[in-house]
Parts: sequence; structure tokens; C-alpha cells
Amino acid sequence: MKFFAFAAIAFYSFSAHAQTENASILLQDVRLIDGTGSPPKDHVSILIENGRISQIFTGVNAALHDSDAKVLSLTGKTVIPGLINGHGHLGLTEGTSVSPDNYSQENIEHQLAQYERYGVTTIMSLGMNKDLLYKLRSEQEKGSLNGATILTADRGIGTPGGVPAVKVGADQLYRPATAEEARADVREIAQRSPNLIKIWVDDSLHKLPAPKPAVYAAAIDEAHKLHLRVAAHVYYLSDAKRLLEDGVDILAHSIRDQEIDPDTVSLIKSKKVYYIPTLQLEESFFIYAGHSAWMDEPFFKDALNPELAEVLTFPSYKAGVQRDKTTPVHRAALQTAMGNIARLREAGLGDLIAFGTDSGANPFRIQGFAEHRELQLMVQSGMTPLEAIHSATSVNARMLNMSERIGTIEPGKEADLIVLGADPATDIKNTEKIEMVFHHGRQVKRE
Repeated sequence: MKFFAFAAIAFYSFSAHAQTENASILLQDVRLIDGTGSPPKDHVSILIENGRISQIFTGVNAALHDSDAKVLSLTGKTVIPGLINGHGHLGLTEGTSVSPDNYSQENIEHQLAQYERYGVTTIMSLGMNKDLLYKLRSEQEKGSLNGATILTADRGIGTPGGVPAVKVGADQLYRPATAEEARADVREIAQRSPNLIKIWVDDSLHKLPAPKPAVYAAAIDEAHKLHLRVAAHVYYLSDAKRLLEDGVDILAHSIRDQEIDPDTVSLIKSKKVYYIPTLQLEESFFIYAGHSAWMDEPFFKDALNPELAEVLTFPSYKAGVQRDKTTPVHRAALQTAMGNIARLREAGLGDLIAFGTDSGANPFRIQGFAEHRELQLMVQSGMTPLEAIHSATSVNARMLNMSERIGTIEPGKEADLIVLGADPATDIKNTEKIEMVFHHGRQVKRE
């Protein structure tokens, strides 16, 4: 039986290459942000055994006896839960392209590894997926594939000739024209055991045909009959109101066309609908055409693929963004979205503000980096750093029905953890100071 005492303890170097899933590790003397929204706790040690958090205890020099655990002396470091992206995409992009040809196992594994080394340990691929993703999800469940944990919303329900306006194959999306077709498509999706159903409700700034309310209402109703929840792409307040009345479970983007009104806030609250801001989505349309200081930092540069890094230096790219008539629209949409987060927070709905980025939907929504930038934008919107981390961890775990496994740092949970070199409770940008990532108790290679 293990017991703990207080004593000086030597530092043991630790190699991820030598670690097995069953290795025991002690993260000694850290500042703990557990994901619940509670204040940080100092001088905490975390014992990881068999891929899970075994014990958490307090003491400056807590030592572990009767155990072969590797001990990492981490005084001055902060530990937070692994980030959970509730709205991302896999396999759509490669280099600077979006193409059905990108949906390969090799490309997806590369993207999963990038998410993971940036501390995003779980990723919901929210639509436009090929059936290949189920095979990869199964391989992960068997322990034969590393990278961020895969969740999938299957192909999803779009509009004929309308959204999503993304170049994907016929095996990546349904576009039902009638309520009956929508129900049949949902039944077909359900046979593959998705984690969610995705629908798109938008007209791309009035440039494409609008979805028919009867079609997406039927999709929501059929999904609920099959005990599946529905996440909706949304932009306009009017669409959000109709979706809320129809029983949608997750608004997968901010309302961005106008200020959210009290009646809509009340609907979100009464129906307990999760709201994913995806602020970085709007920012990605224009931010790289300027030159923010963080664009010179390795954390950003290391996330770029070589083709995109080159494009961002082109004067033609920057000039194109500046003359694009939609750029002011995206700037305004970002400000509206940020204001609506503040309104939801002020209404006491912090536990329904979830976390997602739409990273991977196009090359400018950069997987891994986008999630940390999203945290910063959430704080700029009025959330505290602890509230933003809470959204990206335990709120998302609850939204995805995974609270028993992940989302907070507690005994019994999977050991999905990020070790940071500085405290993000004082500056949210410190989530970028990643020193180690643990996923299922395995230390992730970050080269």
C-alpha cells in the first residue's frame, strides 16, 4: 500500500520514449488549476498511474514511498487539464488547400499530433468527415493510435447549393432537400455511432440559398428520437432563435450579426443550450494581414505549415485582405461576438459558454495555435482566465458527455494534463508556455 511523507526527494530525469501507458509518474509540487473554475492551489502533487490520476495531495516536499513512480520535481510550474476543442475539423486541409483528397490517414494523424503537442488532448471533428474517422477512432480506443482523442459528428446536414461552402466529397456531407430526406440521413448517420449530429443553418452573408426551417427541424427531431444531440452552425440571431425553439443542443458558433437580446438569453438558459463562441474564426479572416507581435513568436511560427508560412509573407495576400469587402464585416462580427459573450456571462450563463475554434476548417484556422488564441480572445471579451480555462475543460467535457473521464484534474480521471512554465490565472497567454503534455498519462513528444 502506498503512503506519503514529507521529505527531500531527488529529481529523476524522465524520457517519453521509455514511458509506457502503465508507468507511474509523480508531478511534484505544482500550482494546480483543476478546471472546475476554483482558484489555483499551491504545493500540489499529482500521482499518475495506469494512465489515470491516482491521487492528489498537498505538501511542499511530498515524497512517495513503496512505489516505482518516476518523480518530476516541478516547483514553480502550473498544471491545467488538457484542452478540449468542441468545434474543430480534421482532414480538410493540407498545406494551403482544402480538398477531399486531403482526407487521408497520414494527414489526419499529423493533425492529431499537432493538436496534442499544443495541449489539445481531445478534438470534436464537427462535420464533413469521411467514414475513415470511425476507423481511426476505433484504433484509438484500442490504444493503437496516438494523437488528440477523436470525437466525430460524422458528415453533417447541409443545404443543397448552400452551406457549408467548402470543397468536400459526396461522402463527407448530406444535403437533404426535404424533411423526409433529412430524417433518412440522420438515421443513416446514427448507424455509425457518431458523438454528435451537425447541421448548418446559414446563407453565407446572403450569398447562398438559405436552409429550409422544416428540413433542419426534422433533422433535430429525428436525432433526438435516436438519442443523439445536435450542434448547429449559426450566424444570425433570427436563426438562433428558431433553432432554440426547435430544440438544438449546441450553438456551434457565436451569434454575430447583432446583439443578443434578453429573450434569446432566457431561451439559452432555460433550455440549457451550450454556446461555442469560435472568436478566432472571425479574427483569422484578417489578423494575419497585419503584423501582431505574437506572429514573431515560436509558438505561432511552429504551428504553421511551410506553404501557409510563405503565403502570409506575400504582399498580394495582405493587399487582398485589405481590399476584400468582407473584411470590415468580419471585424464587426468579431466585436459583436465578443460583446455577446460578455452579455451571456453577465446573465450568469458561464457554465454554458463552451469552447471551440473551427480550427482545421481552412488553412488560416491553425490547429493547436487557434485554441490558445481563442482563450485570449475570450478573456478580452470579459471572462477571467480561470473562466476561459473552465470553458475549455470541464464545460466542454460536460457538453460532450465526457465528464466522468476528462475535463478536470481529479482522482479517477484520465491523466490529460498540461505543465506550464507560468501561471495562466495571472495572464492567459501563459497557456502558451507549454513544458510538457500528458495524454492518457503518456508524456507527449513535442519536437
